[in-house]
Amino acid sequence: MRDILFAAADIWMIVVGLICGVKFIRGHHNYLIGLEWIIMGISGTNFLIYGVTQAGTDSPMHRIAFFLDAFSRSIGFTLILVLGLLVVTHRYKPTLGVEVGAFTLAAILGFFLSEFAEEIGTPGKVFFLITALATSGFLCYFAWRLWELGELAHAGWVVGATALNVVVASIYDFWRIPGDDANHTLFYTLALFTWGLAMLVIYRAYSAFAAHNKRDDAHLDPAAPSPAWGADIA
Repeated sequence: MRDILFAAADIWMIVVGLICGVKFIRGHHNYLIGLEWIIMGISGTNFLIYGVTQAGTDSPMHRIAFFLDAFSRSIGFTLILVLGLLVVTHRYKPTLGVEVGAFTLAAILGFFLSEFAEEIGTPGKVFFLITALATSGFLCYFAWRLWELGELAHAGWVVGATALNVVVASIYDFWRIPGDDANHTLFYTLALFTWGLAMLVIYRAYSAFAAHNKRDDAHLDPAAPSPAWGADIA
């Protein structure tokens, strides 16, 4: 039963990451969050295959899993996410150099923190926790901005998903769920479900924020045509 729940949570995260990642790129031209979401989906796919095949720690999939995990926990689901959200909260327009630089930094830190995890020890774990908490703080600000726009449901979902993410980040390296097995199946089921939920919630909230910005821009430009009734911002 645990294995089924784990697989379901992983597939959930994979589907959300890949679909919403593509939508971020196609619908909003946001390559920062879009590519990070796709990377999360790829990470989940690798993790699912690793778990189903019961590959050992000497498998290349094991090293890939550690690298992609460190990639997202250090810069991807933190700094890159924040930069991507600034596009709607502050009308930020990242340059190609910023986008390439952010992913390059994530790759370097991901490699360093995964390959030398044992040597780095506790400081590396604390770094992951600090980046997660800092990002959660920005997500609370994002929720507050949504609340100000009247998007109360989206704001509530962002706060709820952020709270779950704080729980996952806090216990990731520091506490084992009572009754969990040696493979941390219960924890990873919770983590994968939480990350999938967070990606979906953020995508929907971002879309609502972008739609609000578009309406504001239309009101400021008297020559702009009125948006079609019921138009959906994907």
